[in-house]
Amino acid sequence: MIHKAYTGSEIASILKASLISSKPEDISVKDILIDSRRLITPEQCMFFALVSDRNDGHKYIPGLFKKGVKVFVVSKLTKELKELKDAHFFKVDNTLDALQTLAAWHRSQFDIPVIGITGSNGKTIIKEWLYQLMNEDKKIVRSPKSYNSQIGVPLSVWQINKQHELAIIEAGISEPDEMDNLRPIIRPTIGIFTNIGQAHDENFINTNQKTGEKLKLFTKVKTLIYNADRKDIQGVIIKSEILGNINSFCWGKHESCDLQILDVKHSKKQSSVQAKYQGTEIEIQIPFSDEASIENAIHCWATMLYLGYDQRTIAKRMLSLVTIAMRLELKEGINNCTIINDSYNSDFNSLSIALDFLNQQKQHRNNLIILSDILQSGRNEVDLYSEVSSLLEKKKVDEIIGIGPAISRQKDKFSIRKTFFESTAKFLSGYAFGNFNNQSILLKGARVFEFEQINRRLQQKVHETVLEINLDAIVNNLNYFRSKLAPNVKIMAMVKAFSYGSGGFEVANILQFHHVDYLAVAYADEGVELRKAGINLPIMVMNAEEYAFDTMIKHQLEPEIFSFRSLSLLEKAIQQNAIPQNKPVKVHIKLDTGMNRLGFAEDEIDRLIKKLKKNQLIFVQSVFSHLVASENPAFDEFSREQINRFDVTASKIVESFDHEVLKHILNSAGISRFPEAQFSMARLGISLYGIESATEDHGKLFNVTRLRSVVAQTRSIKKGESVGYNRSFIANRDMQIGIVSIGYADGLMHNLGNGRISLFVNDKPAPVIGDICMDMCMIDLTDIDAKEGDDVIVFDGEHSVSRIAEAAGTIHYEILSRISRRVKRVYYHE
Repeated sequence: MIHKAYTGSEIASILKASLISSKPEDISVKDILIDSRRLITPEQCMFFALVSDRNDGHKYIPGLFKKGVKVFVVSKLTKELKELKDAHFFKVDNTLDALQTLAAWHRSQFDIPVIGITGSNGKTIIKEWLYQLMNEDKKIVRSPKSYNSQIGVPLSVWQINKQHELAIIEAGISEPDEMDNLRPIIRPTIGIFTNIGQAHDENFINTNQKTGEKLKLFTKVKTLIYNADRKDIQGVIIKSEILGNINSFCWGKHESCDLQILDVKHSKKQSSVQAKYQGTEIEIQIPFSDEASIENAIHCWATMLYLGYDQRTIAKRMLSLVTIAMRLELKEGINNCTIINDSYNSDFNSLSIALDFLNQQKQHRNNLIILSDILQSGRNEVDLYSEVSSLLEKKKVDEIIGIGPAISRQKDKFSIRKTFFESTAKFLSGYAFGNFNNQSILLKGARVFEFEQINRRLQQKVHETVLEINLDAIVNNLNYFRSKLAPNVKIMAMVKAFSYGSGGFEVANILQFHHVDYLAVAYADEGVELRKAGINLPIMVMNAEEYAFDTMIKHQLEPEIFSFRSLSLLEKAIQQNAIPQNKPVKVHIKLDTGMNRLGFAEDEIDRLIKKLKKNQLIFVQSVFSHLVASENPAFDEFSREQINRFDVTASKIVESFDHEVLKHILNSAGISRFPEAQFSMARLGISLYGIESATEDHGKLFNVTRLRSVVAQTRSIKKGESVGYNRSFIANRDMQIGIVSIGYADGLMHNLGNGRISLFVNDKPAPVIGDICMDMCMIDLTDIDAKEGDDVIVFDGEHSVSRIAEAAGTIHYEILSRISRRVKRVYYHE
């Protein structure tokens, strides 16, 4: 990578920072880092200690220093940091402002065309399609994935180096005035305004204000490209008078448009668009038929025409556009492998991001990558694959299977275990898939190598019902609740019942990666499963059964002690296991404050304290209780009584010990509704998975799960015919029905049949008819244009799990935790 190295004096001048360094002449910076877990190489790397409501980057500096990072941008210099010998600190008022300032300066050093893209939807697709369409001719740098935020944009711009001929950078905002920060960083010469939707409406007065804020990106472009048929955008552009200072290239149906759209014709998998440009009728065909893809493609068409591309070249390349995979997926594979499929793109930056995700997966000791040629990098082949090899070693990849002529020519650059094939076909025919065993496997291939064939071969064969889990949504929900807690309050995340159906290890792993303090499971075997998969966070076991104490001691699980019997069973297990004096068993004492379920009563506390203090091999880690109705305002008085009762009783225990004993009573709803009772820890449960348990959280949580199946078969039935067992449904007309591959053995409760719920096919409700069977159910497709193989949505962000719970006469906890393990889980990052 040909990147300018910045000296210490240059950085201090750019940031107007105080430089604290014993040897400032040693400072040389080529790489910047904001996430301590993403470190590739410490040499010439500078860490920005960003501070937010949810986190403080300063606390990660000592760990990075130990790994070799020596240069830091900070807003405070603690005693601990001052003691780091040979570290260099740039002290500023605000580290995010400093990051943006440095990126803006870096951008000013390059006089190349920069395409800036903003809008509510389509930014990433247009950016990636423009790259697909033009990278044959130009050395292009573009935003990685969806790096379009106040932090993502500076990181994107920092990639620009002297070899690049064009940059494509996307920008997104969620609040007023944010674009004022991004415009000087991007400094676009060409602007693309995609569209305006409802995202982040709550932060703007109205759509016009939001449009005007986004329009700020383009105040100094040479030319703005937009769809004039979008009247909401057109109106704000005219009212702003921005076109008095810049040029425009608009497209739309009106004859005044630079690119006039004459007609759009659809087929099942393709569309053709006829238009008039400079008096000549022209046409493109694209391999998509949905309206969003057509609009995105026309934006690309207009951009290429503006840049002077020949229409024949454009038309030829448009036919080859491919779908942009907007997420990185994790699935169960053959022979106890885990498959990570990243088909987004195959450049060096995205490879680094995918390797970070691979490294988060701790359930296997062996990491393998199947990597194709990296195409259109614009770099010398020897240098490129030497750098790839170095990256794989730094990311602790154990083995590579390289596919493609270029990577095969450079196989001597790789020192890890390696195998190479000239093509995907030769790999599929010549490699023994039985060799894959108990590994994490990352698939990273350019589209032309058709790695989807490899993905199909590697996937565990299961039936067609899938529960998709959005790991980014879990992190967003975690951060939402983290922002409600005081900085010193710890978080215990509930991952019991297979993480409410979402999957044990995978969810625990992402929570561990994002620094939750504790995990909680229902039974010891759940904790053992997590330990075997590499989870090393403290884990509380809430139902400490008699047979399980030995297991908990062996795997360093921390039992909940709720009665004198459970305490005696633990003491017996401690004796049998000969626990060393310096490794006592950590326990969590459960108090009953009104649930009348498990827990010590108030009049048992004195006796309990005596027994606990008598046994030096028991270490009291926390004292806690359960709120009965924290989500229900009608019982707020009772909830406060519980909190007061807990505070008094728990304090009695806490004060009896010399070490810190944690106190916690708040659950998800309690975090939002009783902030005065945070104590030293809070337990985050169902709301972590996107389920609102308090009205205060309405509209603020991200949906995590999507349960979908497929139409396995369609059939026509006559009026009077029955469907399913017991003839519980009789057709009152001729009907078209669908058989769906989900039943009560998958978690779709038997009592939801006979019209109690609808599933969704092509966004239309299809009532469940007849009894739900063990492995399938039947739906009414009479008024829906559907075919075999179509997706069937049981629940997702648009069709809530709560409606199913209501129809079943139960709660959403039960619906989620009932989802069978035979339903394939697919985990993904956006």
